[in-house]
Amino acid sequence: MSQWSRPNRATRMARAALVGALTTVSGFVSIASADVPPGPDALFREANDLARAGDYPRATASYAEIAARGQDSASLYWNWAQASRARGAAGEALWALLRALELEPGDGAVDRAIEEVRAELNLDRAELQPDPRAVAARLSRRFGLGWAAALLAVASLVAHGAARFARSPHARTMTLATAALALVLALAPVLGAFARPLAVVVRRGAPLLPSASPTAEAAGSLREGEVVPVLDTSGGYVRIEDSSGARGWALAEDVRPLERR
Repeated sequence: MSQWSRPNRATRMARAALVGALTTVSGFVSIASADVPPGPDALFREANDLARAGDYPRATASYAEIAARGQDSASLYWNWAQASRARGAAGEALWALLRALELEPGDGAVDRAIEEVRAELNLDRAELQPDPRAVAARLSRRFGLGWAAALLAVASLVAHGAARFARSPHARTMTLATAALALVLALAPVLGAFARPLAVVVRRGAPLLPSASPTAEAAGSLREGEVVPVLDTSGGYVRIEDSSGARGWALAEDVRPLERR
């Protein structure tokens, strides 16, 4: 028999060791791949596929998981709103649309969708804007008023220097006008900075409680979709004030915050 027809014992052991090592490495790679969760983009596509297939509860759960990872975007909340509305959760849909509006204040499609859901929930427009300072903050972001005010402030300083050098009454008038306009434009972002945090009632018939306690009996109920100022938080409860002026505590899962950038 030729010496090449059958490997010797050392060769067989080396091959077996190599195969074992490759198998072990392959197993570790498989385990590591299984433990790595899908990325936000993959999860977003999966959620959209679920929504197109009509599985709205799982789609909204996937959107919520993406948001929990800190991947906020107007597109995320727009799709979340469509899925929530399709499964009859109009309050949650309105919350998602308002979140999208916070991220992209100038989106006309979001404005129109908010108006449709507002009418569906039979809410007054005032119930979506309980704090005018929050509106000022949104306008400031939409039109970049903070940046405009800063640029005008710089321009007024330059004009002031030029006026002192030229000693011209027209230059002084231009300096005062520029400074006054800068102050007016700065008013909106300044007011917005003092706006109270807002939240949206996402559950129909959400109870209004007299205290932050699981044994507290409901003193009333909140309107689904109503935007309410948040006065305080305690554990799984938030203290809010509704449009009628009534104050009380609500479950945090029933009232979702509208975080502002």
